Amino acid sequence: MPDFVPGTTMIVRPHLHWFRLLFVWHGSVLPYIISRLLLVCAVSVLSVLSRDWWMSMHAESALSIPPFTLMGIALAIFLGFRNSVSYERYWEARKQWGAVLIAARSLTREIISFAALDETLQRRIAWLLVAFAYALKHQLRGTDPRPDLTGRLDAATLEQVCAARFAPSMLLLILARELAGAHRAGILSDLQLQSMDRNLNLLTEASGACERIANTPIPFTYRVLMNRTVMVYCMMLPVGLSTSIGWLTVLVGPFIAYTFLALDVIGEQIEEPFGKEPNDLALAAMCHGIELSVCELVGEAPVGSAPPVVDYVVT
Repeated sequence: MPDFVPGTTMIVRPHLHWFRLLFVWHGSVLPYIISRLLLVCAVSVLSVLSRDWWMSMHAESALSIPPFTLMGIALAIFLGFRNSVSYERYWEARKQWGAVLIAARSLTREIISFAALDETLQRRIAWLLVAFAYALKHQLRGTDPRPDLTGRLDAATLEQVCAARFAPSMLLLILARELAGAHRAGILSDLQLQSMDRNLNLLTEASGACERIANTPIPFTYRVLMNRTVMVYCMMLPVGLSTSIGWLTVLVGPFIAYTFLALDVIGEQIEEPFGKEPNDLALAAMCHGIELSVCELVGEAPVGSAPPVVDYVVT
């Protein structure tokens, strides 16, 4: 398995031949929908077995394919729109983390250039930037940042940050105070401080944008509507197919259901890009990538190691 490239999604797999892709299990949404597919398959079998009885007793009420064709087109458009909205949230989140990486590198480069003789300040700013990335990850996932911040911050700063409700904002405040102190000491000029402050503002904007995405989910009623519509359609489809294609319903019905159910599940996973599901962003790997990049510039060794890849998935 090649080294993980920071910034990719949580599923890490090489490109496979199209035939092997037909049998992929890890990285597929099939494990999430297999029970529902089996239910659709059971309904398909029952529909075929009861077809003759239903046609003889209630021929005027028999379902056919045309109504499901119209419903399927409308449902596909609806699912496509929902997935577009979900992917837009996912891609916006990815861009914001790209902005964090760019701003961290820029700030590190500037402090090395502007304060070339103060290596202590350089290392202090670098580790605060690394800690900001890890704190933002935990802020978005609602987890405790202390394990990742320990070893990257001194004891006093660690307690100050962990006591704050919004740890990333506290770290940005500490960064701003460090730069202001360097300015008062004559290490940074007015223009240099303004240049670095712009990158601090970029980190603030990226942090706020990520919090906006995390704290503003797609309305719950929208999800309920999608789930009900997809399930009712998939359960009724075999009834209509059985009168037209017979035992082929057992194959065609679950296959069509797989398409709609998979689209529904993918939309649910990527609408919350900061979670820990296989198709969410690999925040731990991104943080490690930022740490590697910043530490290399100041000549420091990173504290942690790259997150492991387990069953082609990285957190």
